[in-house]
Amino acid sequence: MSYYRPLVRSGEARPEGAYPLAGGALWFSEVEILDRGAPARVVPAGLVPEEDRRRLTARRASIAGLDMSTPQIMGILNVTPDSFSDGGKLADAEMACAVGLQMIADGATLLDVGGESTRPGAELVDENDEVARVRPAIEALRAQSDVPISIDTRKAAVAMEAMEAGADLVNDVSGFTYDMALAPLSAQAGVPVCVMHAQGDPATMQDEPVYDNVLLDVYDFLAEQVDRLEAIGVVREQIVIDPGIGFGKTLAHNLTLLKNISLFHALGCPVLLGVSRKRFIGTIAEEDNPSARVPGSIAVGLAGIAQGVQILRVHDVADTAQAVRLWQAVR
Repeated sequence: MSYYRPLVRSGEARPEGAYPLAGGALWFSEVEILDRGAPARVVPAGLVPEEDRRRLTARRASIAGLDMSTPQIMGILNVTPDSFSDGGKLADAEMACAVGLQMIADGATLLDVGGESTRPGAELVDENDEVARVRPAIEALRAQSDVPISIDTRKAAVAMEAMEAGADLVNDVSGFTYDMALAPLSAQAGVPVCVMHAQGDPATMQDEPVYDNVLLDVYDFLAEQVDRLEAIGVVREQIVIDPGIGFGKTLAHNLTLLKNISLFHALGCPVLLGVSRKRFIGTIAEEDNPSARVPGSIAVGLAGIAQGVQILRVHDVADTAQAVRLWQAVR
């Protein structure tokens, strides 16, 4: 099996034979062909098989009403006591709502509400406790804003409560492998979903993760899960994919995925990138304090946007929104 990674470019001066990436302003005229056990090679994009080229070039459908041809910013709203960067800061629904509304004012076009920490080493949260954390926050937000809300959960019972409260999208860090009832529920509800790759669960995922080829292994997992979701009734055009930076990956694994993230456009789905304040940024930047990793988070996020990533999941909305506006202005 061959894999096709577009070599993404920007600018109005396009060579003959260039193709739009995912129907947006970026484009590519060459692709890197990857095969397991064979050297990579670069070829003209016109040599890519028609179906693979169609998935690379087709305009992405809107997700929860958001235009996927321009970068979108997902604000992280953790109503947890122990998230790695901001755990315990949003103690009640009123405070969570206030922070969420400020994120919207700062430029967030989507909010991701989570009630279970997925930091390395985190323990499982009882679903009733998780519901008690997320439902009041979602209800409070929905009463004051129509900005799309994502529920960050692995559990069908939590997702159902969240959708009843007004959530528009299901974001599962397990890639719909933890609770087998969550995918059918999402299909029945007709909501968009985000499928993330993680090796292992949060409690053990950083215990010496190993891959044959991290880029292709993650791609294959996401491809399989997208096909499975489509088979049970989730519309493919409403599936977002996330390579899961920091979830069961070493520093080298993370950098390999980030350098080659344009490969995931070949799945024909919008790509979400979540790197905000993560440990690998602190390692490279020599910064132990997660809240001081904003510059590094923005740098990696812009590198992802330059490869066509459609959604950035971030803690620092105002800083990221400003950086994205400037990136777009000088692109």
